[in-house]
Amino acid sequence: MVIRKGKKEDMPAALELIKELAVFENEPDAVVVTVDELEQDGFGPNPLFKTFVAEKDNEIIGMALFYYRYSTWKGKTIHLEDLIVKEAHRGTGAGSALYKEVIKFGKQEGVRRIEWAVLNWNQHAIDFYERSGATVFQDWLTVQMDEEGITKFTLNL
Repeated sequence: MVIRKGKKEDMPAALELIKELAVFENEPDAVVVTVDELEQDGFGPNPLFKTFVAEKDNEIIGMALFYYRYSTWKGKTIHLEDLIVKEAHRGTGAGSALYKEVIKFGKQEGVRRIEWAVLNWNQHAIDFYERSGATVFQDWLTVQMDEEGITKFTLNL
């Protein structure tokens, strides 16, 4: 298995991983992003994210997608949006290797925090993160406004 930086050509496989994650998270119809959007948003003139992929026998079996954020308390940070490994390859060390690569990248970039979200029912992931030294907060709630909410809100401005 090889861990490497993702490339534009990897985005069809990345989208398949994203769809597999959506099924795992019980949201199989939630993915609306396209390969074209991933290619443009990750590899266009103003890239919005970076990726590392896990590749085995010329097949992408996992991916970590992350991007910079800015904390008013900490400065430059990274948000790990998704860490995905194909179901058939879970337990092979691919997820751990991708996780380590993101943490190593953050250290090299001098970020003061790397953050991500984990579903409260994914105890396996929670245990993994806690064993690695990460803190899983119980007192912060995730807040989102989806596309429909944005539209409704802006109509009332």
